[in-house]
Amino acid sequence: MNTLLRSTFVVLISALTLSACQTAYFSKQTSQTINMPTVVVNLDSDSDSDSDSDGVHDDLDQCPNTTENVVIDERGCPEVISLIGMPPMMEYRAFFTKDSSELLPQYHDELDRVAEQMNNYDTATIKIEAHVSEDEVSKASTSILQSNSLAKSRALVVKNYLILNHKIEPSRLTTLDCGIKGSIAPSDTEENRSMNRRVYSLVTDSKNHKADYYQNDLGSNRCIEF
Repeated sequence: MNTLLRSTFVVLISALTLSACQTAYFSKQTSQTINMPTVVVNLDSDSDSDSDSDGVHDDLDQCPNTTENVVIDERGCPEVISLIGMPPMMEYRAFFTKDSSELLPQYHDELDRVAEQMNNYDTATIKIEAHVSEDEVSKASTSILQSNSLAKSRALVVKNYLILNHKIEPSRLTTLDCGIKGSIAPSDTEENRSMNRRVYSLVTDSKNHKADYYQNDLGSNRCIEF
């Protein structure tokens, strides 16, 4: 009996000792301090500025001097829109100052991308539609569609750029004089009128007979081919 009591006592003492050791071990573990890295964010007061008002902040804008009426991508740069994911279908738009046919520098990069697509696909063709605003033509021209020299000049400057700078065959380029009949904005404000001083172009694959259905600026049936 005494032997049994002594054995039981020894077991209890051993258990208590083991428990005490484990408690001390976990106590040490929970008292450790982990040094986490500190991230400091510097909020610049000018980080929200958008000097060219294109919707992309200056600190992210890779093309900070984009003019008005330009379709841009997430970088803030002029964008050529790909249609239906079917290369080489692409849209191109360029806007002009009043009474001018000068192709402004910000539209060169877009046109270079169009030319690259056309060189990649030898069956690709392009329609170049040129438009003018009402205040760029005589009143007699506002009621009927007449050939307009300014519209022609705008179409030709795009055509010649593709021919001279990228060796695109002239037979793949169609130019159209749309005059004022293809307006996309009313003529009540200068901003709206500036939207109508433009060239709209569509690159399509001549093998794709459905291509003309995707032309969404205005149909060529309102324009005079020249």
